Amino acid sequence: MQVQFTVNGRAASVDVPPNTLLVHALREHLLLTGTHVGCDTSQCGACTVHVNGRAVKSCAMLAVQAQGAEVQTIEGLAAPDGTMHPMQAAFKECHGLQCGFCTPGMVMSAVDLCTHHPKADEGEIRELLEGNICRCTGYQNIVRAVQHGQKAMASA
Repeated sequence: MQVQFTVNGRAASVDVPPNTLLVHALREHLLLTGTHVGCDTSQCGACTVHVNGRAVKSCAMLAVQAQGAEVQTIEGLAAPDGTMHPMQAAFKECHGLQCGFCTPGMVMSAVDLCTHHPKADEGEIRELLEGNICRCTGYQNIVRAVQHGQKAMASA
Protein backbone atom coordinates (compact mmCIF):
# COMPACT_ATOMS: atom_id res chain seq x y z
CA MET A 1 0.00 0.00 0.00
CA GLN A 2 1.11 3.50 -0.75
CA VAL A 3 0.97 5.69 2.37
CA GLN A 4 1.47 9.43 2.11
CA PHE A 5 1.98 11.61 5.13
CA THR A 6 4.12 14.47 6.36
CA VAL A 7 7.11 13.55 8.48
CA ASN A 8 9.04 16.26 10.28
CA GLY A 9 7.53 18.88 7.99
CA ARG A 10 8.32 17.10 4.74
CA ALA A 11 6.05 15.13 2.46
CA ALA A 12 6.77 11.42 2.64
CA SER A 13 5.48 8.41 0.80
CA VAL A 14 6.14 4.77 1.58
CA ASP A 15 5.03 1.61 -0.20
CA VAL A 16 4.46 -0.95 2.54
CA PRO A 17 2.43 -4.10 3.17
CA PRO A 18 -0.85 -3.28 4.96
CA ASN A 19 0.36 -4.84 8.23
CA THR A 20 3.48 -2.63 8.51
CA LEU A 21 3.75 -0.82 11.81
CA LEU A 22 4.46 2.90 11.73
CA VAL A 23 7.69 2.38 13.66
CA HIS A 24 9.00 0.07 10.93
CA ALA A 25 7.92 2.44 8.15
CA LEU A 26 9.80 5.25 9.87
CA ARG A 27 12.93 3.24 10.61
CA GLU A 28 13.21 0.96 7.59
CA HIS A 29 11.66 2.99 4.78
CA LEU A 30 12.43 6.56 5.81
CA LEU A 31 15.63 5.71 7.76
CA LEU A 32 14.52 7.74 10.79
CA THR A 33 16.18 5.49 13.33
CA GLY A 34 15.81 7.80 16.32
CA THR A 35 12.45 6.14 16.94
CA HIS A 36 13.44 2.95 18.74
CA VAL A 37 11.84 -0.48 18.86
CA GLY A 38 11.97 -1.65 22.44
CA CYS A 39 9.24 -4.17 23.01
CA ASP A 40 6.84 -4.31 20.02
CA THR A 41 3.97 -4.54 22.52
CA SER A 42 3.45 -0.83 23.31
CA GLN A 43 4.71 -1.27 26.86
CA CYS A 44 8.02 0.61 26.91
CA GLY A 45 7.39 3.85 24.99
CA ALA A 46 10.75 3.85 23.17
CA CYS A 47 8.86 4.19 19.87
CA THR A 48 6.84 7.29 20.86
CA VAL A 49 6.30 9.86 18.11
CA HIS A 50 3.75 12.63 17.61
CA VAL A 51 0.90 12.06 15.17
CA ASN A 52 -1.25 15.10 14.51
CA GLY A 53 0.17 16.72 17.63
CA ARG A 54 -0.38 13.83 20.06
CA ALA A 55 2.09 11.30 21.42
CA VAL A 56 1.50 7.78 20.12
CA LYS A 57 3.41 4.55 20.41
CA SER A 58 4.34 3.86 16.82
CA CYS A 59 4.66 0.11 17.44
CA ALA A 60 0.91 0.05 18.14
CA MET A 61 -0.12 1.95 15.00
CA LEU A 62 -0.17 0.73 11.44
CA ALA A 63 1.58 2.90 8.88
CA VAL A 64 -1.66 3.05 6.85
CA GLN A 65 -3.34 4.70 9.85
CA ALA A 66 -0.96 7.63 9.36
CA GLN A 67 -2.29 8.31 5.85
CA GLY A 68 -2.49 12.10 5.49
CA ALA A 69 -1.22 12.68 9.02
CA GLU A 70 1.48 14.97 10.39
CA VAL A 71 4.13 12.82 12.05
CA GLN A 72 6.99 14.20 14.10
CA THR A 73 9.90 12.06 15.22
CA ILE A 74 12.79 12.94 17.51
CA GLU A 75 14.77 13.92 14.39
CA GLY A 76 12.23 16.67 13.70
CA LEU A 77 12.09 18.09 17.20
CA ALA A 78 15.16 20.33 17.00
CA ALA A 79 15.07 23.59 15.04
CA PRO A 80 16.24 23.47 11.41
CA ASP A 81 19.51 25.14 12.45
CA GLY A 82 20.17 22.29 14.90
CA THR A 83 19.20 24.18 18.05
CA MET A 84 17.78 21.65 20.47
CA HIS A 85 14.16 21.79 21.51
CA PRO A 86 13.89 23.06 25.12
CA MET A 87 13.00 19.54 26.29
CA GLN A 88 16.03 18.02 24.57
CA ALA A 89 18.22 20.67 26.18
CA ALA A 90 16.62 19.98 29.57
CA PHE A 91 17.33 16.24 29.30
CA LYS A 92 20.95 17.03 28.48
CA GLU A 93 21.34 19.64 31.22
CA CYS A 94 19.61 17.57 33.92
CA HIS A 95 21.25 14.28 32.96
CA GLY A 96 17.85 12.75 32.21
CA LEU A 97 19.44 9.89 30.32
CA GLN A 98 21.97 7.17 30.77
CA CYS A 99 22.24 4.60 27.98
CA GLY A 100 19.99 6.77 25.81
CA PHE A 101 17.80 3.99 24.42
CA CYS A 102 14.56 5.25 25.96
CA THR A 103 15.47 8.92 25.58
CA PRO A 104 13.88 9.70 22.18
CA GLY A 105 10.53 8.25 23.26
CA MET A 106 10.82 9.80 26.71
CA VAL A 107 11.52 13.24 25.22
CA MET A 108 8.63 12.95 22.75
CA SER A 109 6.29 11.92 25.58
CA ALA A 110 7.60 14.75 27.77
CA VAL A 111 6.93 17.33 25.05
CA ASP A 112 3.39 16.00 24.67
CA LEU A 113 2.94 16.00 28.44
CA CYS A 114 4.05 19.63 28.76
CA THR A 115 2.01 20.72 25.75
CA HIS A 116 -1.22 19.21 27.06
CA HIS A 117 -0.54 19.50 30.82
CA PRO A 118 1.61 22.64 31.12
CA LYS A 119 1.12 22.92 34.89
CA ALA A 120 1.69 19.27 35.79
CA ASP A 121 3.38 18.82 39.15
CA GLU A 122 5.95 16.14 39.99
CA GLY A 123 3.34 13.50 40.82
CA GLU A 124 1.41 14.18 37.64
CA ILE A 125 4.61 14.07 35.58
CA ARG A 126 5.47 10.67 37.06
CA GLU A 127 1.94 9.44 36.37
CA LEU A 128 1.86 10.80 32.81
CA LEU A 129 5.24 9.24 31.98
CA GLU A 130 4.08 5.83 33.22
CA GLY A 131 3.94 4.46 29.66
CA ASN A 132 7.67 5.05 29.17
CA ILE A 133 10.13 2.68 30.75
CA CYS A 134 13.75 3.49 31.53
CA ARG A 135 15.79 0.54 32.66
CA CYS A 136 18.86 2.58 33.69
CA THR A 137 17.76 5.48 35.86
CA GLY A 138 15.75 5.93 39.00
CA TYR A 139 13.60 8.45 37.06
CA GLN A 140 14.57 11.32 39.36
CA ASN A 141 16.70 13.05 36.73
CA ILE A 142 14.06 12.38 34.07
CA VAL A 143 11.38 14.04 36.19
CA ARG A 144 13.72 16.94 36.93
CA ALA A 145 14.44 17.26 33.19
CA VAL A 146 10.73 17.34 32.39
CA GLN A 147 10.16 20.03 35.03
CA HIS A 148 13.04 22.05 33.63
CA GLY A 149 11.81 21.56 30.06
CA GLN A 150 8.28 22.46 31.17
CA LYS A 151 9.49 25.84 32.42
CA ALA A 152 11.56 26.44 29.27
CA MET A 153 8.64 25.52 26.99
CA ALA A 154 6.31 27.84 28.93
CA SER A 155 8.68 30.78 28.53
CA ALA A 156 9.40 30.13 24.83
